Amino acid sequence: MKQINEILKKYKLKPNRYVKNGKATIVDTEIGRFVIKKNNYNKKIFNYLKSRNFNYYPKIINDLDEEYEISEYIEEIDYPNEQKMLDLINLISLLHSKTTHFKEIDYEDYKQIYEDIKNNIEYLEDYYNEMITIIESHVYMSPSEYLLARNISRIFISLNFCKNEIENWYNLIKDKTKQRVVVLHNNLDLSHFIKNDNSYLISWDKSKIGIPIFDLYILYKRHALDYDFSEILKNYEKNYPLKKEERILLFILIALPIKLEFNKSTYELTKEISNQMDIMYKTEKLISPYYMEQNI
Repeated sequence: MKQINEILKKYKLKPNRYVKNGKATIVDTEIGRFVIKKNNYNKKIFNYLKSRNFNYYPKIINDLDEEYEISEYIEEIDYPNEQKMLDLINLISLLHSKTTHFKEIDYEDYKQIYEDIKNNIEYLEDYYNEMITIIESHVYMSPSEYLLARNISRIFISLNFCKNEIENWYNLIKDKTKQRVVVLHNNLDLSHFIKNDNSYLISWDKSKIGIPIFDLYILYKRHALDYDFSEILKNYEKNYPLKKEERILLFILIALPIKLEFNKSTYELTKEISNQMDIMYKTEKLISPYYMEQNI
């Protein structure tokens, strides 16, 4: 608290009240409310955002070279989360549009992505083949084992899809010389979007330059069961259409099954398997129309 008081004094802010909120501290002062937290932001990213006239984040009133960051507190308005999600994705499409640039392809990076995904597919195939063999050897299956056994074909279908598409993706990018990159928020969550008189993104601690689909991938993994992502993706692509190789990589990443660990209680594992099957079903519904259009 002593450090915070010293920072407030430096910027002539007289505190009336402190409220701890996670890793941040909300401070009421004579001239308004501010948020103070450890500074983990990338100064280069923020300078680049300013140069591209992207200012959809709470105003920072101190120098980002300092240990703590002081920003204005935004009072959020209450409105439906479905609309909030669409506003968030529209803002992300604007972020990507304003910060798009092209750089020489580093084939080692692409080769690493290709090999990591391919190795993960092979590992999961072996893992689930072994797991279903063990489960089917049991005289009586537990509820979680029975649920997995009934749905194991969906896992293998997804793995087969990913296996085919990673080859298609690699064939698409291997002859390219440039790649499209953007500023990635890299920590997208509905709780990191605030709406007031303007739209704001917070929690930029993990921001970096990268391929645009990674923001979509993170958002999908966190909210796949909460919203209709077919509409969300359509809204994003109205403003920022994905390239073919970007969309293929996105679909591979979201279709790739997770490794279900069998070291939990039957209740927890059954619930997790059920959620994963729901996500895989939603993913199939999201992806299928794009392949039907190509008669695949």
